[in-house]
Amino acid sequence: MKFFARVPNIDFMSQRKVGLTASTLLTLGAILLVLVRGLNLGIDFTGGVLVEVQYPQTVELDSVRSNLAEAGYERAVVQYFGASTAVLIRLPPAEDASSAQVSTNILHALNAEQNGISLRRIEFVGPQVGDELAEKGGLALLFAFMGIMIYIAFRFEWKFSVGAIAALIHDAVMVLGLLSLLQVEFDITTLAAILALIGYSNNETIVIFDRVRENLINQRKGDVLDIVNLSVNQTLLRSVITHLTTLLVLVALFFLGGSSVNSFSIAMIFGVIVATYSSIYVSTNLAVALGVSREDLLPSQDKEIDELP
Repeated sequence: MKFFARVPNIDFMSQRKVGLTASTLLTLGAILLVLVRGLNLGIDFTGGVLVEVQYPQTVELDSVRSNLAEAGYERAVVQYFGASTAVLIRLPPAEDASSAQVSTNILHALNAEQNGISLRRIEFVGPQVGDELAEKGGLALLFAFMGIMIYIAFRFEWKFSVGAIAALIHDAVMVLGLLSLLQVEFDITTLAAILALIGYSNNETIVIFDRVRENLINQRKGDVLDIVNLSVNQTLLRSVITHLTTLLVLVALFFLGGSSVNSFSIAMIFGVIVATYSSIYVSTNLAVALGVSREDLLPSQDKEIDELP
């Protein structure tokens, strides 16, 4: 029990300028990468064709994907739809092809007559649906940032809220940069991963902020940098355990979850790694750079007492 009660003594703040500079350069590089290379937008944003087929018995999705790939549909997204016998296939926009032609090609690629496969429905999703989804996704991110900033400003102090939002933007931009670099398909599940990452990263930041506030109020002696170092070290073991267990689940999801959640797991794995250092070298570091002090967190009565000669 004594081993777990020991607090490490790592001087994180000694590298605060290097960490903040590196994070700034990486963020700018990720933004430039997204602007130049762009994102590999999926069918959810570009529009396409939805085809639902019914199998007489349970079918493996990998075999469906391989059949479609052999027929030239390498970008097809395949997933179960309610049951292991119902399969939903999402295809890129079909140029100069009617619904009859698309359905015929799909059924032929899957050997429908031989395997007893029936077509249940086919729908064309226009790009305007993808534009609406992109707009609502952007608004969701904006409202999430605003809500988090207001919450932290009321619970802690505005300098902390600026640091927290900077860390969240940093994490989201870094993930987008990786997705652009690897050209991972950006679909609705990837957007969900970024929203989930915002909550995950903010939780890590709040834990450190809460300990910083507690130590600044209770320990009237000591430099702010020393208090921040102590607070980060006190939460270090908890952070390591949380990040490792989360990464274990995400790695298992990446290898065993199939292609339908591939982009989600990639975004989350990289996001968790980025959030590990951004909670220290971006959010907390920026709050220190803005001049957060013990007086900012003391109740008003305590401030008046401290100001007395």
